[in-house]
Amino acid sequence: MSDAGPDRANFCYRHPDRQSFILCQRCGRTVCPECQTQAPVGVICPECMREQRASAPRTKPAVVTRMRSATERGAPVVTYSLIGITVFVYLLQWVIPGQVVTNELFFSPVFMTELAFEPWRALTSVFLHSTSLIFHILLNMYTLWIFGRLLEPMLGRARFVALYLISGLAGSVGVVAFAVPNSPVLGASGAIFGLMGAFVVIQRRLGGNMTQLYILLAINLAIGFIPNANISWQAHLGGLIGGALVGLILVETRERSRRGVQIGLLIGLTIALIAIGIFVARWKIGAF
Repeated sequence: MSDAGPDRANFCYRHPDRQSFILCQRCGRTVCPECQTQAPVGVICPECMREQRASAPRTKPAVVTRMRSATERGAPVVTYSLIGITVFVYLLQWVIPGQVVTNELFFSPVFMTELAFEPWRALTSVFLHSTSLIFHILLNMYTLWIFGRLLEPMLGRARFVALYLISGLAGSVGVVAFAVPNSPVLGASGAIFGLMGAFVVIQRRLGGNMTQLYILLAINLAIGFIPNANISWQAHLGGLIGGALVGLILVETRERSRRGVQIGLLIGLTIALIAIGIFVARWKIGAF
């Protein structure tokens, strides 16, 4: 390139052989087209751009801060732990003879009455599955893996644990309310449907497309009504309602300032479910 004149100030400070008449708006040095970064007004040289980026405040939008990504939150540890515990209990069901594990942990409405008051079975049964149908545990754990990876990073580990367990409890209460008093049940389906119910509520609030989710939910609910399928639609319905209520509480009290209200509502919902289960079970046992 030929020199246009004796004034070297008209040449790029980084490329002395390139003539230019464009100045950096911050430092005033001459920059060639290759070294220019477009600014709202004028251009900026590479050094000034680096300084500007280094001094820029590192903030995130409020929505991104509240709903952090899975990468930022880390691996869905609770989801993997729940799957691990369930698989471990399933192996115990196989290893220990005589259906001992199943008999000690399954749920029936009678365990909410004075005849055999063991209300903790409403939760322990969530970690049991039918040993005669491996598809039962495979489908439930696959669904837990899908929704757990979506919800746990979004809600946080403690809230996700609360959602899963309260949904499982609600599934057992659904059996108390809608099934015959001596119905034995086991499986994570109630808790799984609770995850679906919460996800529906959260997605509606975020404005996501709900069509496919509604179709998936309808199909899963319909499976429970297949004759002779030995599937408790009562647990599915109870878990779905319980999960939706938990999701509503979490959405409506998501601000940090309402953390106490959120905890109080979740505890209140848990107490209400236990009370409903005990009252309805005793009423139905007495009625029969």
